[in-house]
Amino acid sequence: MKDLEDDPSLAPRLPELVTGFVTNFFDTLGIGSFAPTTAIFKFARMVPDELIPGTLNVGHTLPVILQAIIFMTVIRVDSTTLISMMGGAVVGAWFGAGWVARLPKRQVQLGVSAALLVALVAMLMRLLNLFPAGGDALGLTGVALVTAVALNGLFGAISTLGIGFYAPCMTLVSLLGMNPTAAFPIMMGSGAFLMPAASYRFIKAGAYSPRVAAGLTLGGLLGVPVAAYLVKSLPLDTLRWLVMAVILYAAITMLRSALSSENQSA
Repeated sequence: MKDLEDDPSLAPRLPELVTGFVTNFFDTLGIGSFAPTTAIFKFARMVPDELIPGTLNVGHTLPVILQAIIFMTVIRVDSTTLISMMGGAVVGAWFGAGWVARLPKRQVQLGVSAALLVALVAMLMRLLNLFPAGGDALGLTGVALVTAVALNGLFGAISTLGIGFYAPCMTLVSLLGMNPTAAFPIMMGSGAFLMPAASYRFIKAGAYSPRVAAGLTLGGLLGVPVAAYLVKSLPLDTLRWLVMAVILYAAITMLRSALSSENQSA
């Protein structure tokens, strides 16, 4: 199979556009985009392994901002909690992206394979209804708010490696007694602000694929409104099982690549 990254053209090709549409369509429905996109990258050899985190962050930034605009206007949440948690996520992403962009290829491979396995566990927990039930609060104060901001910063930092931000954020919000629906504007809003910060660091370091990122963006900007406004129902559980199988394949493949690199350098 020819590596699509070998094409020097900067114009997005159909595979990248379709990937952007499908993964952001799924993201808007709550399935997530980072792990499925990584799986597609690995299967189709669209992006060198060391450029996957940067391409994910740069390519999905504008579609996530569009999601944030949609969800933040229809779901209520305390503004102080929302702004504070978004700020924590941005600070974490800024430092996390600077660190990830400097990692050698093998460490990126190991990190991305771990990120995929974490995403797999999170999706399985959702299917088995193992996430905390949450409470009724729409905001946090005091120690709970400080804890939420600090942990959201941590989630923002590790998300730059390709670990989905949504699952840990939703778990945190629920554990602190908030209404789980309040997690959506917090998740989307945090993503909308942390991803530009992370993307700037990756772009500055040249640690991304411009053509593939552009394809994710253009396809995603179409996929988000289609999912949000036109699609009324899908067999999401069935789709999640399918996505989980693809993610598991990608995690194993990425881990094998990392181990192969270690053997070659030994």
